[in-house]
Order: sequence, then structure tokens, then C-alpha cells
Amino acid sequence: MSELATTEQVNSELEKYRRELTGYCYRMLGSSFEAEDAVQDTLVRAWRNIEKFEGRSSLRSWLYRIATNVCLDMLSAGSRRARPMDLSGPTPVAPARLSARPEATWLEPVPDGRVLPSAPDAADPAERAVERESIRLAFMAALQHLPPKQRAVLILREVLAWKAAEVAELLDTSVASVNSALQRARATLADSPPVASDPADPLDDEQRALLERYVAAFEGYDMEALKKVLHDDATLSMPPYDLWLQGHENIVGWMLGVGSVCRGSRLVPTVANGMPAFAHYHAAQDGDGHTPWALMIMEIRDGRIAGIHSFLDTARWFPLFDLPDRLAGESG
Repeated sequence: MSELATTEQVNSELEKYRRELTGYCYRMLGSSFEAEDAVQDTLVRAWRNIEKFEGRSSLRSWLYRIATNVCLDMLSAGSRRARPMDLSGPTPVAPARLSARPEATWLEPVPDGRVLPSAPDAADPAERAVERESIRLAFMAALQHLPPKQRAVLILREVLAWKAAEVAELLDTSVASVNSALQRARATLADSPPVASDPADPLDDEQRALLERYVAAFEGYDMEALKKVLHDDATLSMPPYDLWLQGHENIVGWMLGVGSVCRGSRLVPTVANGMPAFAHYHAAQDGDGHTPWALMIMEIRDGRIAGIHSFLDTARWFPLFDLPDRLAGESG
């Protein structure tokens, strides 16, 4: 490509697509780290083969073709990622026990800034809503039920708004095949639709007040106040453990039992998967400030908290979200 004559120009041009490719690969794979690996592989392959790019399609389409092939190869083993509630029923708090499963089992959280457009003010509000909804954990879990090629078709057509002819060219298939795959994917999602949650972009005054009440109740360990902000059927999950709880009574029972180690915690607001989230810090064992415990992603529905997804592998998640590895004590 004459317009991409130098290594610097090639790298600069390819890097323009890193964020949107990461969003695409994350939706395909359900893993933040695998998505980053897939994008890096895509850009390396593109850089090595840039002389073969003849411009019959756009550079963006060519990169998506490479990224799709990389993701399909990574998904060829047939495994799918899930949330704890996708694998078993809820456990009553009395017999609840923590049992870990391998990291590759779980859907992973992702920072919004890694996968969503960097200039939201310039984006169409409807398109932005679709982009955020399509990285929500419930929607990501629903995508995992689709075969890889149907997943690619649904994401390209429904989320990224590609035309059927463009998807057909990318997948080396016919428009009829693309339309058929999309119809089957829609039918699968209709059979097991993701549980709805309220939009939170941006948070409205009621949602902000709700989250402030949650923080006050959690940090103060006021379980009666906590019950008042939770739905009666609210859920709590804690990957990498497969246990999950349903119902505010069970959640509070857990917090007063095994979960009582959370007394004295602090919560720092952040965002993840298009939803409000908190970095959860425990009181440090050495008595100096607070140290990482979990990344909490919150689901809000009808004015109360409907779901808390607590990801406990903070050695992975806190650096990814650029969160501090310690909160200073009052004297710090």
C-alpha cells in the first residue's frame, strides 16, 4: 500500500482500530485478556501481510476478517464462558460452600474504556446504548449459547450494524447464509433472553442515590439498610467460585456469616461492562489502610439493586482497571 509506506505509518494506521477490535473480540470470546491477545495477533498478522492488502475492501473490513478468523480459531475447542448462575441453581445460605473452578470457566469483566468508543458525545445515543448493552454480563452470557459463526454474524449485524453483504464477504459466504445464521441466532436468544437491567449511561439522580445508599450500608455493615436497596430476588455471585446466592435474605445471611470478613470494607466507584461498579477493598491485615478484595459489577432494575457480580481475582482485575493496590489509612 503506497499510502502506508513506512513502518511508522503502518503501525499508526493499524492502531486506530485497536479499541473497536478489542470490543469485537471481547464479545466473541468473553474474556478481556483473550480479547487483547486476539487483537494483538490480528494486528501482527496485518502488519506482516500489509503488502498483500490490495484495497478491494476497506482496511477496517480486512482487519475484521483477520480478527474473526483469529477468534474462530480460539473458539474451535467448543468451550464457552459463563456466570455461576449459568451453570447451576442458587444455593441457600445455610449449606453454601465456596468451590473454585478454573479461570477459563468464567465470563470476564472488561473496562468500558478498553472496548467502547472514546468520544461518546459524538456517538448516536441509540448506537451507544446498543454498544453498552452488548457488553453487559447478562448479554455476554447469552452470546455464549451461540455457535461461533452465528455469534460473529449477530455481533456484526446487530451490534456493529454491518450490512448482510459486508458480513457475507467477510465470512466468505452468501447473503442468504448470513441471513439464515442471524435468524437462528435471534431465535436462540429469544429462547433464553438476557435478564433486563436499567440503562445507566449516565446514572440518573435516583440511581446515584441508590448506589450511595448501597455504599453507606455496605461500608457501615448495616444489613437492614442493605436489604432495603436489594431486590427480593437479588443475586450475588463470586467468580472464581461457582456458588451464587439469590434473595436478599440469603445475601444478608451470607454477609453475616462467611462474608463477615467484609466488615470495615471500603468501596471505590468505577465502571465495567457498561454498568456501575465498585472496587472493593478490605481492611489491610497489617492495619494500614485497605487492600483489594473484589471488583463488584452492579445490575440495577426498577430502582433497586438486582445483581452483584463480585470478581475476586483482584491480581488480574485491579491492574486491568487501573485501580490502586492499596488505599491509604486515615493517617496516610
